[in-house]
Amino acid sequence: MLDLFQTTAPLAALLSLLFGYLCGSVPFGLLFTRAGGLGDIRAVGSGNIGATNVLRTGNKSLAAATLICDLLKGTLAVVVLDFSYGRDLAVIAGLGAFLGHVFPVWLQFKGGKGVATFIGVILGLFWPAALAFGAIWASVAWVTRYSSLAALVASAAVPFILYAFSLYPETLLATVLALILWIKHHENIRRLLAGTESKIGDGKTAAAAD
Repeated sequence: MLDLFQTTAPLAALLSLLFGYLCGSVPFGLLFTRAGGLGDIRAVGSGNIGATNVLRTGNKSLAAATLICDLLKGTLAVVVLDFSYGRDLAVIAGLGAFLGHVFPVWLQFKGGKGVATFIGVILGLFWPAALAFGAIWASVAWVTRYSSLAALVASAAVPFILYAFSLYPETLLATVLALILWIKHHENIRRLLAGTESKIGDGKTAAAAD
């Protein structure tokens, strides 16, 4: 990512990162649950602001709205910059959007785990890779019934898919995002290794899409 910043005008890169961050930092899960009279989502379940934790409130409509909005805020940041100023700045905006969701300044840098926004950023940059993410997630989830494992495997596959299409700045971005996503899922990884991670259909879902 450092090379990408060095090849673009510093001010333009900074503004693109900031624009993406502001898009990504909108805490839709928190806003929707408060508007729906469900209180502070950070006091529920895992404490994350993403769709999976919103689902723990029992309101499927709000969870779906959170998922869609968390995804599209990543897509918006990328598409606006790509259309207006070119791909390099769009990639930087995608980084900003993901960081904004995971580390929102408004919530003391305690945000979601980034899966939905990761998909949204990739969707804006190269939609076939986002479709591949969905297919891989569905396949792994169907075989293992682990939502978190499906997200980890799918996110790790995306950089290789982008690289196969010679999309090198996008590959670098996806690699960085996947590494952060894996770090944010460290508790899920620990439970997977211990065999204590909850499975899809167990009545509780691991926080993989927060």
